[in-house]
Amino acid sequence: MPSNPAAPPRGGHRRLLLVLSALLLSTAALFGSTLIASAHDPAPAVAAAADIHTPLSQAPACVDPEKPLSPGYDEATKNDAAFNKSFRHCFTTVDGVQMHYVTGGHGPQAMVLLHGWPESWYEFHDIMPSLLPGHTVIAVDLPGLGDSTGNPPNYTKQTLATYTHLLLDKIGYRQHVQVVAHDFGVGVAYSLAAQYRTQASGLFLMDFPLVGKNLKFATIQPLEWHFSFNLQEPLAEQLVTGKASQFLKYFYPTQSHVAQPVPTDEVNEYIRVYSRPQVLHAGFELYRTWTQDEADNTRLEATPLTVPVRLLTQDGFAPLLLSAVQDAAPAATGTDVKGAGHWLLDEAPQQVLNEVNAFYPTH
Repeated sequence: MPSNPAAPPRGGHRRLLLVLSALLLSTAALFGSTLIASAHDPAPAVAAAADIHTPLSQAPACVDPEKPLSPGYDEATKNDAAFNKSFRHCFTTVDGVQMHYVTGGHGPQAMVLLHGWPESWYEFHDIMPSLLPGHTVIAVDLPGLGDSTGNPPNYTKQTLATYTHLLLDKIGYRQHVQVVAHDFGVGVAYSLAAQYRTQASGLFLMDFPLVGKNLKFATIQPLEWHFSFNLQEPLAEQLVTGKASQFLKYFYPTQSHVAQPVPTDEVNEYIRVYSRPQVLHAGFELYRTWTQDEADNTRLEATPLTVPVRLLTQDGFAPLLLSAVQDAAPAATGTDVKGAGHWLLDEAPQQVLNEVNAFYPTH
């Protein structure tokens, strides 16, 4: 029988089998090592678990989302399944500052929440689920504060209001936004409504002296020790850096009638954010621009607001604070919360919620 020219030479079959065996063994070894590596790499396992076990968020998608520059931004919410089902953390850059906001709901009416000092968006977290019916809720960390990262050119409330305006424009809420604000968030809310007259449809304000035409910073500065302490630059930063926990745990009770007005979980979250040197400095800067805020507000008050305005204050402060708000919005109404201190969202959350719902009824 003639030889097959395609057949391997003598011994070729054995060599071919050896080569194939080696290839099979090396492939098996590679596959095995991949399995072993996967067993030690938590990322795929976490991703798979998230896909299977974590409810998908029902919150609106982030607009122009970015990787967070602030580590630990979800420390207070990552294990709260109910919150994460309804809300989402978002990050997007506005004029050089990465803005952090938390959003939820798909209602036709936008509601923006603006925090005070020394707090963050998190001061609203307990009432946010109750605000969802009929609303899209946006709780903002003001520029330089909370988990927003970067430095605006200054911390006047007019500048911070411009950043808030640009953020709302960017994410699609350009008109008729309902605003809820506390403490320095009130100053930002007023400037937002006064500068951008069609953006806010109303202001619900809580416990803040709105300086301007008649109420002067010189009048209120002696009323609280921290009004003067926070002005001291760089001394305030030097004394508090590395000691945010001691400072904040001391501070919250000084603005209340009760020993522990702010719950421990909130205090821990505020310690986290104010331990960031940028945030600590930005918080003090809110006070250092107060005289400029007075001048800015005096100018803006020449054109009174016509949108509805409601003010809620701590016990006994309504007469002083409401008259200042009425310099900006003559038809503003207000009342105090009997027995409550400054931390209204913690000390009287149901009354705050009832007032917000009465002021902004859903249809």
